[in-house]
Amino acid sequence: METIEAIRDRILATFPGAEVTVVLNGSPSAQHSLRIGKAHALAIARWLRNDEALSLDQCSNVTGVDWPEREVTENKVKRIEPGCLEVVYHLYSISKRLGPVVIRMRTGNRTDDVTLPSLTPVWRACEFQEREVFDLFGVHFGGHPDLRRILMWDEFKDHPMRRDYVAPDDFDWEPTPHDDVLARAKENREKRTAAPAKEGGA
Repeated sequence: METIEAIRDRILATFPGAEVTVVLNGSPSAQHSLRIGKAHALAIARWLRNDEALSLDQCSNVTGVDWPEREVTENKVKRIEPGCLEVVYHLYSISKRLGPVVIRMRTGNRTDDVTLPSLTPVWRACEFQEREVFDLFGVHFGGHPDLRRILMWDEFKDHPMRRDYVAPDDFDWEPTPHDDVLARAKENREKRTAAPAKEGGA
């Protein structure tokens, strides 16, 4: 398979002005990836699927990453790097038996700029996995055919895989509480029941 740099160069030759950056992976897997700007993401995804040399016809995995705001130091100068949410896609070619090619997209921030284009129109296998990233991380996928929660219940607030998520004290909303959650729900229920009796006895 051609290198990730060669794939980047061919994408840029096809889509001049597109935002495509090689993200190096220093781990033993050396599984480098391409970070793609959302403006050209859908067109680039179609190109990756249809390109004769790659034929990336299978998306095996979609996952989310939460990047909170952090302080970074470059050339002894400190600066604040804004937080964002990232979605990572692992692509393979079944017909050519190659891959993975890993692509990434990032939101503008973690609050009000969290929409990315859905890649479900290109790879059908993305549908449920993008719903999972929406449910757990709060990424909105524009153009997704059925974007709604898939693991948490409809009334659930927030996105529990974010690093700053704080579990509520009261889990009475959970349909099937168990283990620690059940114990905490019982404890809260007992407190609420005991409070009026104590007030009445005073």
